[in-house]
Amino acid sequence: MEKKISKKLDLRKREYIRAILKKDNKDLKFCVLGAGHGGLAMAGHLAIKGFKVNLYNRGRKRIRPVIHRKGIKVEGEIKGFGNIELASTHIKECIDGADVLMVVVPAIGHRYIAETCAPHLKENQIVILNPGRTGGALEFYNTLKEQGVKQFPFIAEAQTFLYASRALGPAHARIFSIKNSVPLATLPAYWIPGILKIIQRAFPQFIPGDNIFKTSFENIGAVFHPALTVLNASWIEETHGDFEYYIQGASKSTAYILEKLDKERLEIAAALGIKVMSAKAWLYTAYSATGKDLYEAIHDNPGYMGLKAPDRLHHRYIDEDVPMSLVPLASIGEMLKVETPTIRSIIYLASIMRGINFWEIGRTVETLGIKGMSIKDIRLLAVAGEI
Repeated sequence: MEKKISKKLDLRKREYIRAILKKDNKDLKFCVLGAGHGGLAMAGHLAIKGFKVNLYNRGRKRIRPVIHRKGIKVEGEIKGFGNIELASTHIKECIDGADVLMVVVPAIGHRYIAETCAPHLKENQIVILNPGRTGGALEFYNTLKEQGVKQFPFIAEAQTFLYASRALGPAHARIFSIKNSVPLATLPAYWIPGILKIIQRAFPQFIPGDNIFKTSFENIGAVFHPALTVLNASWIEETHGDFEYYIQGASKSTAYILEKLDKERLEIAAALGIKVMSAKAWLYTAYSATGKDLYEAIHDNPGYMGLKAPDRLHHRYIDEDVPMSLVPLASIGEMLKVETPTIRSIIYLASIMRGINFWEIGRTVETLGIKGMSIKDIRLLAVAGEI
């Protein structure tokens, strides 16, 4: 009986994908959730491309200028003015009728978005976390389950964020660069081809990721953001971020620490039987940056030129990336008996600096729902899922 129900569900969801693919681009509707640096850039870019776009934000302050101007000005690699159909703090009206929900909030807000969307989501909608960080799709799915959702939407996560971007002012964003390719995976993995056909109509840069664990382990923000911020804490506080974060912040010795942290990430993935690319290889793939080591690759990346450091330590590079990237890596590593001294050191120092126990609020094997699972079961979850 369960197999028959599952087969009917799969057939129905395949029909949903076909129905969305039949739509013209002008009828394909997106809802961008989050009006920060990335959300403004993505909403504006999608609108410039000619898609219908709604914009949701929890607070009204960020979207008030968008409402007033009826759109977003974008400059940099993309130039133009994108007309926004609806900008609102009411999530129900924002996601109503949307084919694709692009979640562009710090990963620490994924649970809130899932809880808020849960009563209004339809199973023919596509939810993409941009990015998922580490374990985003799993946390989103488990949160919907906790909220009593029975008919799940398509859930996907991007390995990293598509842009290097900043909000320049009210309803105004700059896209410094767009990555060459960004892997995307769904839960379960067999929806990847269908979802990609839809999202590539807007962003051809999205490519197939193997599964959600690979996209999670290839979360390169985990390598760069927390460690660079912790190791440059004095400079950040003294100058309020008035230096080039990657170019000046990643000295040779700092880059060596990043390489050690990266090595631990690779070892955790390998213990699960997943091969992921190194941070250096990722810089080449995403930006065509080259070098004999990570230091040289960072400094060869034109996409990092001009990007300033955070102006304070109370920033998503710590408050998001430590609990949502490093903590799950260390937790999974502990379950798989992989030592992670560098990762744990950065978590420990960040917790002291911010006065927050990131172990308590971070994603762990318990909150991701994989505690005690065998390697075989974890891999099966990614491929077949429970949906």
